Amino acid sequence: MIDCEQYIPGLASGAQVRKGGEKWTLKNNATKRSILRWIHIVFSIPILGYIYSPFEEIPKYAHATRFVFVPVLLLSGFWMWNGHVLRRLLSKRSA
Repeated sequence: MIDCEQYIPGLASGAQVRKGGEKWTLKNNATKRSILRWIHIVFSIPILGYIYSPFEEIPKYAHATRFVFVPVLLLSGFWMWNGHVLRRLLSKRSA
């Protein structure tokens, strides 16, 4: 029997944990995709500001845009586009 207090589910979608008669449903794949979409949208807003800001303001935001916003935007976009391939490769290596 698995102790619900110490149970940490894996990558199974729709994993459920019961504690004291309550039913907790962990994040399923649709929720994960929604979170990634919102991260992608939120991190694209400063890039739009960087593109359309006056030329004198660009040096203030250049480092944050180059080293924070663009990498997060690229990683979240790649994960939404081709994350299933990466998950499949990681699961084969661990098996």
